[in-house]
Amino acid sequence: MGKKILIVDDASFIRILVKDILIPKGYEIAGEVVNGREAVAKYEELKPDLVTMDITMKEKDGLDAARDILNRHPEARIIMVIALGQERILMESIKLGVKDFVVKPFEPTRIISAVEKSLA
Repeated sequence: MGKKILIVDDASFIRILVKDILIPKGYEIAGEVVNGREAVAKYEELKPDLVTMDITMKEKDGLDAARDILNRHPEARIIMVIALGQERILMESIKLGVKDFVVKPFEPTRIISAVEKSLA
């Protein structure tokens, strides 16, 4: 069984794209959620090996969700998925302990590279 990954993004097409990239590489999609509030709860429930976390979402953004998860679980592995122009947020997320980031629109090889690096 592959490493378990939680996908957090409010855009269904991004969740599908990430799944379509990771599943053929042997990763297991442990769950999918659409906002940061759900991400924190689902992380507690599933304890995935890795989280891909969008930044801009309703109810709780990705930065706040990553902060909450990392405060409770410093060992958590989180990759931020950011849009161009979100460099300030990127710097904050790195200070929090986020393992890597991917800029949208992304190439499949970049997602795989970030996941492999973060799980190493």
